[in-house]
Amino acid sequence: MSYVGLNSYYQCENWEYQASYTSDNTPWFFNGIRTQIFPNRNLKIEIWVINGWQSYGAFNSMPGFGGNITWMPNSNFKLLTNDYFGTDCGGIPQRKRFHSDNSLLFRYLNHPDSKGVSMIAFSLTGDIGFETGGGVNGFKNGDSLHGPAQYFLSGMFYNRLWFYKNKFAWTIGGGIMTNPGRYLVLYPTGQASPLPNPNDPTKVEGSFPFSANPGDQFVGWDCSTNLDFMPNQSITFRIEFVHRESSVPYFAGAGGVTSQTGYSTTPLAPDWRPDLVKSENRIIVAILFRL
Repeated sequence: MSYVGLNSYYQCENWEYQASYTSDNTPWFFNGIRTQIFPNRNLKIEIWVINGWQSYGAFNSMPGFGGNITWMPNSNFKLLTNDYFGTDCGGIPQRKRFHSDNSLLFRYLNHPDSKGVSMIAFSLTGDIGFETGGGVNGFKNGDSLHGPAQYFLSGMFYNRLWFYKNKFAWTIGGGIMTNPGRYLVLYPTGQASPLPNPNDPTKVEGSFPFSANPGDQFVGWDCSTNLDFMPNQSITFRIEFVHRESSVPYFAGAGGVTSQTGYSTTPLAPDWRPDLVKSENRIIVAILFRL
């Protein structure tokens, strides 16, 4: 397994705790074969043959294909692109998915021994992708034969300042995405399964499934800021504030998503529905440790 985007597979290496929409809705791991080629010390090229889009097993008979190009001319600048092609809609092998994930990282101040601002860097990421065939039509709304547009566009930007010999850091940033067809949108809590069982509160997630039909719209944006204390390379203390919004009810509201009382043992009332809202604010306190 290996992560292919900007954020690390290991949370302790990331600038933020709550990933922005761009990272949250693209793969955290791939399974398969990865070949790495190093033409020189500044350039890496990868070739992938994998099971599919964040999948332990292939959805259809064709494996996923892709690759990475990373260029790092010096220790202050890094440019990379991850590109993917596969068939990732179960039971619809004629539907093809394309995706490109691209990031720029730039450190524009580096005084590691300073007791003031010791380092500053930013990261900029842009993703573009689409699905075509099997009733969907990429970036263009088609006729009844080709189906509606189904694509993914997103971007995120973060700036990070380190202080006092890199012992403290402050990060601010956020992102935005749109995904007609919702084929990459993570299902909201309590909405994951299409198998309804309204009489069993322990299986409420199947009672009111989140639709992901061709043409279903989803737009979201987020912003966050955090403060880190890093006494050594093995531990980070973090406090973070996150605000997220979406164009459709998506986040767990005050009424809960498990039952009208919040307990899994409470029988569901016939008129009860999960309380989903269009925005949320979150305060996160975390201790991140690595050996």
